[in-house]
Amino acid sequence: MFEWHNRLGEQSIQGIARLTMTELERVDREVLEGRLNELRTMHRDLDGAIDALVHKGIYDYLQLQRLKKQKLQLKDQIATLENALVPDIIA
Repeated sequence: MFEWHNRLGEQSIQGIARLTMTELERVDREVLEGRLNELRTMHRDLDGAIDALVHKGIYDYLQLQRLKKQKLQLKDQIATLENALVPDIIA
């Protein structure tokens, strides 16, 4: 588990989605859920920063676009982790 925990920090979130179910079971579910909560908090914080910037009225358009791009990247990472945590249902 320790090895996976270290690799989790180094791996891209998209790499986690490519793990087989057996490999995913080796990864401590709490670590993945913790990372998911971190990403959700970061997404929420970015949303607040974007809202504050827009409501301020005077803002750097490029900075706003960068924040929105980061927010979308976080959303993708969140979706990838959520999909990795939900077991496949074989019908």
